[in-house]
Amino acid sequence: MHRKIFTSKVYERKVVLVTGGCAGIGRALVLRFAQAGARLAILDVQQGELDSLLQHLREHHNVEAFGLCCDVADAAAVQAAVAQVLERFGGIDVLVNNAGISHRSSFAQTELAVFERVMAVNYFGALHCTKAALPSLITRRGQIIVLSSLSVYAPLLYRSAYNASKHALHGLFETLRYEIDGSGVNVMLVCPGFTATDLRKNALVGGTDVANQPPLAMRKLASAQDVAESIFRGALKRKSLLVLDNVDWRARLLARYFPRLFERALLPRTARMKARRP
Repeated sequence: MHRKIFTSKVYERKVVLVTGGCAGIGRALVLRFAQAGARLAILDVQQGELDSLLQHLREHHNVEAFGLCCDVADAAAVQAAVAQVLERFGGIDVLVNNAGISHRSSFAQTELAVFERVMAVNYFGALHCTKAALPSLITRRGQIIVLSSLSVYAPLLYRSAYNASKHALHGLFETLRYEIDGSGVNVMLVCPGFTATDLRKNALVGGTDVANQPPLAMRKLASAQDVAESIFRGALKRKSLLVLDNVDWRARLLARYFPRLFERALLPRTARMKARRP
């Protein structure tokens, strides 16, 4: 993707809070908003990577950045973290609900703890952050950006908890959009396709332990930088839905209107992939 470099600092002095901001799409978004002049608040669970990113932002982007080690699944920790962001910057203009985890296991072999953990991070994490930041976002007529997935259109096998969490995000934030209509707050749901990040590498497998897994060879992977650029442009236009399509449109139509055919077409491929796993 050709990246247009915006010479003007379109987010100059705006406060952008990004969850899961140290890797993948989250990190790429942090860097993109930094280029646009934003003041950055970053939540992540990896303290070492957070410190490294903050140093990079100071040395290479000359932006004001604030990082906190925070598990978004912990409602009290999120409340405390957002309170510190508000104290530091005075408000929040953009909330990017990016933090997320996945898993790789069949429904029958997936422990309840995995479902609970995936929902706690992917769904309740976004809920906790939005609840805490919403008053400031309304005051500043800000933006909420939610990282969903194309799995809401073409569900992936062995991702039942992940798929469910992404469907839940749409139910929550589509409702919120209607409820705060007229407040000036933009809610944008983003559905990236297959992207080169650590999400699959660190997928939960069966139990709650994280196991490194080989990447799925289902489609050409988009880069996190290209996805972040598309999200940034969508935010500028204050879109409500951004679907980033590197999944064949015919597959999405098949999944929506002919689900049994989709299952028969997808199952042999995923079964072969499962057989090749160590």
